[in-house]
Order: sequence, then structure tokens, then C-alpha cells
Amino acid sequence: MEITWLGHSCFLLEDLKGRTLLTDPFDPTIGYETYKGNPDIVTISHQHFDHNYTKNLKDDCKIIDKIGMSNIDDITIKGIPSYHDKDKGAKRGDNIIFTFKMDDYALCHLGDLGHGLSNDNIDTIGNVDILFIPVGGNYTIDGKEASEVTKKIQPKIVIPMHYKTPLVSFPLDGVETFLMHMKNAVKIDSNKLILNDEIQESMAVKILNYI
Repeated sequence: MEITWLGHSCFLLEDLKGRTLLTDPFDPTIGYETYKGNPDIVTISHQHFDHNYTKNLKDDCKIIDKIGMSNIDDITIKGIPSYHDKDKGAKRGDNIIFTFKMDDYALCHLGDLGHGLSNDNIDTIGNVDILFIPVGGNYTIDGKEASEVTKKIQPKIVIPMHYKTPLVSFPLDGVETFLMHMKNAVKIDSNKLILNDEIQESMAVKILNYI
């Protein structure tokens, strides 16, 4: 499996059969270059401009933006209800947590999660090999809260997202606070992470390059 970080909360996941899944595509105002490829599947955690930009995508792309189960080309996707804030969506609306099964890896993208997770939430998410988690605060959980959520989920690999970089125009925190509360972090000199074997690590933070 190849995981490519395109910036913000947008990742391109490609399995060994060449099937591609794109998460939370953003519009041109964010600061990163927008994605111009042709993914097979797109998941959208919520309908905000920095997570739902589909203008450049082909009409035959399958867009998933609702809770529930989907199975597309043998890729199992589950949308789990959550909120964009701590007030059950009263401030910023709903958010969808997505879990995927690709190449026998269990992946979880938390979208713009704005609150901690209950034990019921953790049970619904299930076992996670690779976790994509927002850490920048302000609009989502912050770095400390993200570390607490990570430790409840217990993924093998965790990839932080939705945080301040030199390209981002949003008032977000950087990744540093999250890293202060996590022990096992490595910076990757690439925006790609390639997985070929069973993951032996536990809560290993992989900081992908945004360029």
C-alpha cells in the first residue's frame, strides 16, 4: 500500500491492485496544491470547503459522504457518526469518521473530529493499523486531545494531519504539541509512506513531508 499526504486532511491511498481512495479533498484557497488525479473513491467527512472539493474529479468517481457501510471494488468502508465540536455539532456540525480495509490493513480517518471518543466509539471503530488524526486545534481536537484519542484507539501507525505548516492560511497549531505527548515519532523526508509487510510497530507517529 502507498499512502500519499496531499496536505491538510487529504490523503491518497493506493492498494496493490492500483485502486485509489482519496480523503477530504480541499479547494484552492487552503495553500496546498489541489489534487487533479482520478481516484476510484472519495470520502468526505463533512461539507466544508477544505474537505469537500470535488470540482476536478471525474463523474464516475464514487463519492461517499454519509454514515453506514459501503463495499466498493472489495474495499470495505464504514462511516461512523461524530461531531465537529464538543457541543454535539451545535457549533460546526456533524463529522464522519471513516474506516477502510485495504490490502489487509485497517485504516481510520477521523476527519475534523472535535471531541474525545467514548468507549462505544472506540468499539465501533475497532482495531486500527493506520490512524489519520487532526492535531491542529481551533477547529478540531488539539495536540493533547489528539494524543489522548490516539492512546485510546491504539493504532500501530499514526499520521497527524490538519495542522499548521508554512503553506496553510488557517489559524492552526503546528504538530509540536501532539509530539510532546507522543513518544515514538519519526519525520519522513517524503509525502509518501509505503507499506509492504505486517506492521510490527505500536503507536508509531509518522510525520509526512507536505511538499
